[in-house]
Amino acid sequence: MPRALTAATMKSIYDICAPAKLNLFLHIVGRRQDSYHLLESVFMLIDWSDTLHFELRGDGQISREDLTTPLPPQDLIVRAARALQQASGTAQGAHITIDKQIPAQAGMGGGSSDAASTLLALNRLWGLNLSLCRLKAIGLKLGADVPFFLGGHNAWVTGIGEILQPVDVPPGRFVVVKPPQGLDTQRIFSHPDLKRDTKSAILSGFVENAFDYGQNDLQAVAQELCPQIGQALDWLKGSGLQGQMTGSGSAVFGHMLHDIETASVPELFKVRLCNNLPAHPLQGWAV
Repeated sequence: MPRALTAATMKSIYDICAPAKLNLFLHIVGRRQDSYHLLESVFMLIDWSDTLHFELRGDGQISREDLTTPLPPQDLIVRAARALQQASGTAQGAHITIDKQIPAQAGMGGGSSDAASTLLALNRLWGLNLSLCRLKAIGLKLGADVPFFLGGHNAWVTGIGEILQPVDVPPGRFVVVKPPQGLDTQRIFSHPDLKRDTKSAILSGFVENAFDYGQNDLQAVAQELCPQIGQALDWLKGSGLQGQMTGSGSAVFGHMLHDIETASVPELFKVRLCNNLPAHPLQGWAV
């Protein structure tokens, strides 16, 4: 965590965490007239994270340095920083360094998490003191998942993904497998075979069966578009685990009730053992 400095003296903030999430289930319960899908899900934070560093620039410029995976020039980090500049009217800038570890097109919310941590960190670095409500409004324009990562809690999610209710999730350990191939969200949601009529879920039912509740309605279509998802699920099954896709894929996960051997994962597949988090590491950075 960064040192306790005042906004007047703070020049940098280091080792800012941007954790991934898993969807413990994802139901499509309808579709609005504007074609947006109505969802029900539980978003759960895990300790697979990106790490960001922020240094103050006095010239108003936003620059980014990629330590690992190269990102597009106008990724969500840069867009979040510029959106905060515009909303606040600040003349300050920042140089942002990122150690990118969360895989892209995995359904784990890595880009949205980076954007949320950027808003929280720069709100502090620039001494803006914008409220959490204001940051969420900025974040929602960047992506539907950004307000979740700003909220600080695991959440029961409804609407088109914008209605969040904090929910307690028991401690758990998970294995996450990401195939080499990614998936474009729009291809799944526009697919004619997507199931869109799942019966509405009940929160009390989830609380009683947190890690064995519901399904991911996107998974069947996603497997058709990306057969590697099926390979990952077969590997989990061979390890004695019930697997499920998270979000719009292509990562899958299983709740671990016993130790497993990961050396046999298919070539080029990423595998990681993760713990869930009771709260976001930056919870309380804005109120």
